[in-house]
Amino acid sequence: MQTTPITTARASRPLGEIEFCAWVAQAVPGDRLEYHRGYLVLDTYPLFSALDDKARGELARLAGRAFWAAEQGLVHLVQQRDGPDRFAYIAVARPKPKAAAASLSALLLEEQAA
Repeated sequence: MQTTPITTARASRPLGEIEFCAWVAQAVPGDRLEYHRGYLVLDTYPLFSALDDKARGELARLAGRAFWAAEQGLVHLVQQRDGPDRFAYIAVARPKPKAAAASLSALLLEEQAA
Protein backbone atom coordinates (compact mmCIF):
# COMPACT_ATOMS: atom_id res chain seq x y z
CA MET A 1 0.00 0.00 0.00
CA GLN A 2 1.42 3.34 -1.04
CA THR A 3 0.92 6.34 1.21
CA THR A 4 0.88 9.96 0.22
CA PRO A 5 2.56 12.46 2.56
CA ILE A 6 0.15 14.83 4.24
CA THR A 7 1.08 18.48 4.09
CA THR A 8 -0.04 21.31 6.31
CA ALA A 9 0.01 24.78 4.83
CA ARG A 10 -0.11 27.93 6.94
CA ALA A 11 -0.40 31.21 5.10
CA SER A 12 2.22 33.82 5.90
CA ARG A 13 -0.30 36.51 4.96
CA PRO A 14 -4.11 36.66 4.84
CA LEU A 15 -5.43 34.09 2.40
CA GLY A 16 -7.89 35.03 -0.34
CA GLU A 17 -10.88 33.13 -1.71
CA ILE A 18 -9.14 32.36 -5.02
CA GLU A 19 -6.06 30.98 -3.26
CA PHE A 20 -8.31 28.81 -1.11
CA CYS A 21 -10.07 27.46 -4.22
CA ALA A 22 -6.72 26.74 -5.87
CA TRP A 23 -5.63 24.79 -2.79
CA VAL A 24 -8.89 22.78 -2.73
CA ALA A 25 -8.48 21.91 -6.42
CA GLN A 26 -4.96 20.50 -6.00
CA ALA A 27 -5.03 19.13 -2.43
CA VAL A 28 -4.78 15.42 -1.79
CA PRO A 29 -6.96 13.79 0.88
CA GLY A 30 -5.63 14.63 4.33
CA ASP A 31 -3.84 17.83 3.32
CA ARG A 32 -4.52 20.63 5.79
CA LEU A 33 -4.73 24.36 5.18
CA GLU A 34 -4.98 26.93 7.94
CA TYR A 35 -7.10 29.55 6.21
CA HIS A 36 -7.56 31.96 9.13
CA ARG A 37 -6.19 32.58 12.60
CA GLY A 38 -8.17 34.70 15.05
CA TYR A 39 -11.87 34.68 15.92
CA LEU A 40 -13.67 34.42 12.60
CA VAL A 41 -17.11 35.64 13.65
CA LEU A 42 -15.67 38.75 15.31
CA ASP A 43 -13.07 39.34 12.60
CA THR A 44 -15.83 39.58 9.96
CA TYR A 45 -18.12 41.79 12.05
CA PRO A 46 -17.60 45.54 11.44
CA LEU A 47 -18.18 46.61 15.04
CA PHE A 48 -15.51 44.31 16.51
CA SER A 49 -13.03 43.74 13.71
CA ALA A 50 -9.67 45.49 13.54
CA LEU A 51 -9.64 44.81 9.77
CA ASP A 52 -10.47 47.47 7.20
CA ASP A 53 -13.56 47.05 5.00
CA LYS A 54 -11.67 45.47 2.10
CA ALA A 55 -9.85 42.89 4.25
CA ARG A 56 -13.01 42.12 6.21
CA GLY A 57 -14.95 41.58 2.97
CA GLU A 58 -12.29 39.24 1.61
CA LEU A 59 -12.28 37.28 4.87
CA ALA A 60 -16.08 36.96 4.72
CA ARG A 61 -15.85 35.65 1.13
CA LEU A 62 -13.13 33.20 2.17
CA ALA A 63 -15.22 31.95 5.09
CA GLY A 64 -18.23 31.55 2.81
CA ARG A 65 -16.19 29.64 0.24
CA ALA A 66 -14.75 27.35 2.93
CA PHE A 67 -18.29 26.56 4.11
CA TRP A 68 -19.37 25.96 0.50
CA ALA A 69 -16.45 23.55 -0.03
CA ALA A 70 -17.49 21.65 3.10
CA GLU A 71 -21.08 21.44 1.84
CA GLN A 72 -19.79 20.05 -1.48
CA GLY A 73 -17.90 17.32 0.39
CA LEU A 74 -14.51 18.67 -0.68
CA VAL A 75 -13.14 19.53 2.79
CA HIS A 76 -13.77 19.06 6.49
CA LEU A 77 -13.65 22.29 8.50
CA VAL A 78 -12.08 22.13 11.95
CA GLN A 79 -10.94 24.59 14.57
CA GLN A 80 -7.98 24.43 16.89
CA ARG A 81 -8.06 26.61 19.96
CA ASP A 82 -4.84 28.60 20.33
CA GLY A 83 -5.87 30.63 23.37
CA PRO A 84 -8.66 32.82 24.71
CA ASP A 85 -10.68 34.11 21.74
CA ARG A 86 -8.03 32.83 19.30
CA PHE A 87 -8.51 29.88 16.95
CA ALA A 88 -6.85 28.34 13.92
CA TYR A 89 -9.45 27.61 11.23
CA ILE A 90 -8.34 24.60 9.22
CA ALA A 91 -9.66 22.95 6.07
CA VAL A 92 -8.78 19.26 5.68
CA ALA A 93 -9.02 17.94 2.13
CA ARG A 94 -11.39 15.02 1.60
CA PRO A 95 -11.29 12.49 -1.23
CA LYS A 96 -12.85 14.05 -4.30
CA PRO A 97 -16.41 12.76 -4.81
CA LYS A 98 -16.39 10.07 -7.51
CA ALA A 99 -19.92 10.93 -8.64
CA ALA A 100 -18.87 14.52 -9.27
CA ALA A 101 -16.61 14.22 -12.26
CA ALA A 102 -16.91 17.97 -12.76
CA SER A 103 -13.92 20.12 -11.96
CA LEU A 104 -13.92 22.69 -9.19
CA SER A 105 -14.13 25.46 -11.80
CA ALA A 106 -17.26 23.86 -13.27
CA LEU A 107 -18.85 23.75 -9.80
CA LEU A 108 -17.97 27.41 -9.22
CA LEU A 109 -19.42 28.45 -12.60
CA GLU A 110 -22.58 26.46 -11.88
CA GLU A 111 -22.95 28.25 -8.56
CA GLN A 112 -22.57 31.68 -10.19
CA ALA A 113 -25.23 30.86 -12.81
CA ALA A 114 -27.76 29.92 -10.09
